Amino acid sequence: MASIESTPPRRVALLVTCLVDLFRPNVGFAAAELLENAGCEVEVPTRQTCCGQPAYNSGDARTAQNIAKQVIEAFEGYDYIVAASGSCIGMLKEHYATLFPVEPQWARRARALGARCHELVSFLTDVLGVSSVDARYAGRVTYHDSCSGLRELGIERQPRTLLGTVAGLQLEELENTGVCCGFGGTFCVKYPEISARLAADKCAAVEATGADTLLAGDMGCLMNLAGTLSRRGARIKVYHVAEVLAGRTDAAAPIGERTEQ
Repeated sequence: MASIESTPPRRVALLVTCLVDLFRPNVGFAAAELLENAGCEVEVPTRQTCCGQPAYNSGDARTAQNIAKQVIEAFEGYDYIVAASGSCIGMLKEHYATLFPVEPQWARRARALGARCHELVSFLTDVLGVSSVDARYAGRVTYHDSCSGLRELGIERQPRTLLGTVAGLQLEELENTGVCCGFGGTFCVKYPEISARLAADKCAAVEATGADTLLAGDMGCLMNLAGTLSRRGARIKVYHVAEVLAGRTDAAAPIGERTEQ
């Protein structure tokens, strides 16, 4: 059972995110389990959609605004909004309010929502005071700090704090862990050669640690690196950090690994 040093909020809305919903539901289940173990009442608003980040990054302000309004309406009745993604929660927390320069009412609603938004692991540690998890993972693990989580939200020590309490886990720090993996949302589409080089450099650093498992907190990074590792022939398992913290690595094959039909 997680160690809790503060009273948890009554209602937490889980922002599932597109990549988790479409490619890795196990991360969503792991996030819900971790929150419930910490004493939260978890709900998954059915009206939620994409956070709007692809449109925002592509300069499509009108589409980003329309998506943001729907997300705000779906989530603003909850005590907190949590996602297992620094990238998506960063969009709500840091960028929604900037979408409405001529709509002050929506800007106020966006700021109010953003103040209640948190990335999963930082929410557990910084808001709920969780200091340990009841999980086991036998392996040498390295951790990649995603750009959005690290630079926008200051997420660095939080996952390491909880990973340090996972029985059997040995953490091997990654050289230049904060360097981009090359995904960057639409960046990998606009600049594929630069993206591929960044991913190759990152995977070489992962291999150099001698770790058998790579973890991170964003599905975009994980899918990008899992694909690159596979093409390099590296036998390294890839999981979202929430899957290890919740003890759900047996519930799904590693990210990017094909299973027999």
